[in-house]
Amino acid sequence: MYFNDHHPPHFYARYGNQEAVFSLATLGVIEGDLPPRMLGMVVEWAALHRTELSAAWEKARQGQPLPTIKPLL
Repeated sequence: MYFNDHHPPHFYARYGNQEAVFSLATLGVIEGDLPPRMLGMVVEWAALHRTELSAAWEKARQGQPLPTIKPLL
């Protein structure tokens, strides 16, 4: 996430030189692309941490430090 980023609420995921932007509302890809396996892992991770991601979005919009969110184990 980036501070004071545009709406709709979203987050970025990178893998190698590829990047995708995901909607917090649907967890669908808004822009970009990732390999299918990585895409599945990001969506699984985001589903587990949706509440934390939403809270981080609000903090980012207010210019506050973002919390660390645990990785997918």
